[in-house]
Amino acid sequence: MLRICSLLVSLAVFATAPVFATEFSGRVTFLDADTVNVGDKRVRLFGIDAPEASQTCTKDNGKVWKCGEWATQQAKRFFGRKTATCEAVEIDRYGRIVATCWVAGQDIAEKLVLEGAALAYRRYSTRYIDAEKRAAIQDIGLWSGTVITPADYRAAMRNSAPAANVNANCVIKGNISKNGKIYHMPGQKFYNNVRISASRGEQWFCTQTQARNAGWRKARQ
Repeated sequence: MLRICSLLVSLAVFATAPVFATEFSGRVTFLDADTVNVGDKRVRLFGIDAPEASQTCTKDNGKVWKCGEWATQQAKRFFGRKTATCEAVEIDRYGRIVATCWVAGQDIAEKLVLEGAALAYRRYSTRYIDAEKRAAIQDIGLWSGTVITPADYRAAMRNSAPAANVNANCVIKGNISKNGKIYHMPGQKFYNNVRISASRGEQWFCTQTQARNAGWRKARQ
């Protein structure tokens, strides 16, 4: 009896699970560097994370550049309008198919990481870590300066950036405490706990160079 009940439960779960083809193909149209339409299917590329369209990065010389737009253009340049074959992994919470996709045998995600247009998304996979290391060693793309990981950038936009912050890309927090002027980067230990009060002289910075030039030093953790 127990075996029969277990079988019925399994069938019920299977019946309510999303149904999608594990393998599919179609022409590629990029929305951003890691989100793509393959034919009529919306796909999130598995194992990588690319800068958001609105995200900026900082070159070693302190120049701010639109790395999110650049990454999307790189993806379009390499694979746009070509035919991809994909293997589905799962459905994410936004209803997108998370998948690994290839164009003419080339793993799209791996190529973008190798070109410095995306990062290995370690939270979900270790598949592209070696490719990321190769790009970092060459200082290409995102590795030509400082980049906030896309996950940290999204968290900052979701939880911390105030409506009064005109430039939403300026997510470095310049805090004043008994220890002096200290700036906190997204991903650091106390970042989410810090609240910026302009009336106390605290402020948001777009780059670390900007923060240092204004007299702030980086938090130790």
